[in-house]
Amino acid sequence: MERKRNKYYIVNIPRKKIPKTIDNDIPVIDKSFGFDTAVEEAQRAINVANVEAESNKNGIDFVKLMGRYSGFIVMYATLASRDVDCCLIPESPFNLEGEGGLLEFIERRLKEHGHMLIVLAEGAGQDLMSKSMESNTLKDASGNKLLKDVGFWLSQSIKDHFKKTQMVMNLKCIDPAYMIRAVPSNASDNVYCTLLAQSVVHGAMAGYTGYTSGLVNGRQTYIPYYRITEKQNNVVIMFRKARSHHISELEKTLEKMKNELNDENGDDDEDEKDDAEDDESDWDEADGEIPSKEYSSSIIHYGHLLLIKFDVSIL
Repeated sequence: MERKRNKYYIVNIPRKKIPKTIDNDIPVIDKSFGFDTAVEEAQRAINVANVEAESNKNGIDFVKLMGRYSGFIVMYATLASRDVDCCLIPESPFNLEGEGGLLEFIERRLKEHGHMLIVLAEGAGQDLMSKSMESNTLKDASGNKLLKDVGFWLSQSIKDHFKKTQMVMNLKCIDPAYMIRAVPSNASDNVYCTLLAQSVVHGAMAGYTGYTSGLVNGRQTYIPYYRITEKQNNVVIMFRKARSHHISELEKTLEKMKNELNDENGDDDEDEKDDAEDDESDWDEADGEIPSKEYSSSIIHYGHLLLIKFDVSIL
């Protein structure tokens, strides 16, 4: 809007934005720009921490990465590194003490391998910290809630635990936040950013407004603002948790389903057998064997999924 001599002139300006987050927590689109670079640089920090942990007796190294509410950077960097013993993300709550807790796992891992590497997101374990520390209501310049330093809190908790058990350990905490944020983008992100910029300009020249541009299933698209702000993209861990914590319950359920199906099939087989015996006298042996049904069921492990397969064949 422009003012001139007490008169107002309305100027239509197209509105378009490109989300700046590298956490990959934007819904709809395939990935946010900068994500590949962040994962690549985070992997380098993890490799350095792994060397440091292996060089000390009972060495424990923490690498704290970005991820306020989504753990994509931590998860992908962990998968790429293959040296990480424990990955902590906001989407997966964990216990610190007690049976099955993190401290018990660390102690067992040190006894078995003599060192341990932990990668955690800055938003992991915030619920545990809130119980032991005063609540924090402060916010940063962008309006986001200031998170407590989970790396410092977790390292102090581990030190206190091993002090009680009188077990020798060497703990290091690495925070490469600005090394990752300030690093030049890699080739993949350079190409991606160029395509995003060109797509946004083409949309503005075509007369579109109130949109953002991004890859959806590998295609450049124009997306309304409300579609990328209505929810947050998070790591889906349901099937991984199901396999690690509830696998026995799933197997029992599937076994029950299989037995019920076999019982039903057994009744059907008895009926078929009776019908076949009644008709056997009328069956011409030259035409072949008496028709029969075969039912089989099997439990199949496929990746992180536990599937049950029923095969029905009619001869």
